[in-house]
Amino acid sequence: MSGLINYVSCGVLWLGLLVRAPDLLRHRHDPYLRAICAVLGLAGLCFFLGAPPTVGAVNRIGDVPNLAAPVTYVAITGYCAASQLLVVHWRGGPRVRRTARRWLLAYAVVVLGITVTFALGEAPVERRTDLDTYYATTPFIAQMIVLYLVAHLTAVTVTTVSSLRWARRVRGGLRAGLTLLGAGSLCGAGYSVAKLAAVGARWSGRDWSKLGTTVSPAAAGLGALLTVVGVLVPLAAPRITELRRARRTYARLEPLERALDDLLTRRTLRLPRPRLASPTTRLMWRQTSVHNALSHLDPYFDRELYDRTRAGALAATGDAERAEAAAWAAVITAAVRDEADPGRRVPPYDGGRFLDRVPDPAVLVRIADALTGAAPAPAAGAVPSGTTTAGTA
Repeated sequence: MSGLINYVSCGVLWLGLLVRAPDLLRHRHDPYLRAICAVLGLAGLCFFLGAPPTVGAVNRIGDVPNLAAPVTYVAITGYCAASQLLVVHWRGGPRVRRTARRWLLAYAVVVLGITVTFALGEAPVERRTDLDTYYATTPFIAQMIVLYLVAHLTAVTVTTVSSLRWARRVRGGLRAGLTLLGAGSLCGAGYSVAKLAAVGARWSGRDWSKLGTTVSPAAAGLGALLTVVGVLVPLAAPRITELRRARRTYARLEPLERALDDLLTRRTLRLPRPRLASPTTRLMWRQTSVHNALSHLDPYFDRELYDRTRAGALAATGDAERAEAAAWAAVITAAVRDEADPGRRVPPYDGGRFLDRVPDPAVLVRIADALTGAAPAPAAGAVPSGTTTAGTA
């Protein structure tokens, strides 16, 4: 009777609503976003109202036995309507508004039916957990129970089919989110089916009330968790992808930073290493260190070596990007060696800078690959003898 499953499920759903709330405030006129937030908010409300302690409180405040039942059923019907609106906006098309109005009208009729049948029926004994089966044979109350269960089953079935069907046509985080949302709706269907089975058993004289008091809440709780995750995955997927890409790029740049390590240390060009930082921050730190080193090496870069190495690599591979990376690797390696030579003077300023074409982040990664031999070196005869290349430096 503690209602722990209900309150936990409610908390999970409202947490998801809290995460989406900033988007709703920024795009309050987006019907799709409004439908998502309505689904999360109303689903959480259903769990909250359905918890036995809340049921008792509503009955006591209203001073009507089992008043919590129609209140909860109306909330469930509102959730059903929001689910249908979400599906309608997913599908899109020229008749979205008309279809949405029809669903709203249909569920408004369900709400009216719940209200009228409860008013006409008699349910004097308070039942906090098994009202569905206890009053399954009571005139009007039985019709109220079947009405809300059929409405709920219809909504979650349509949502399940639509989500899984759409998931087959998309990829990435959206596909995962739709699959989870479809699975959550399927669990919601399990809630209705278990309740209907218990009611049907009561009509035939059997007692399957455990289906309504144990199986249904468990199915609904699992459905709530899957629904929230399904709604949040498409939101989080781009960020996760960005972090994974930053982590991979950070690792791939390590050979280039290692080649510049002595220079970075001697000239104190490296910023303090960030601690407990995100992959994006660590990647920025490594890129900044590399660019600091390249800026310091600018006077030592050999334009002729760059052009010869690039031409040779291009002739050998036919790949302009690999040729550029190989050329950069060659001139960086040569510049590092020349800068570290105590007997070599800084070349005189000739009025231009080699780094007017600073390599962008993607080029830095390819340079690092070239330094490890991941990029093919130019053919031996492509570069005049005595010239340092990426493969020999």
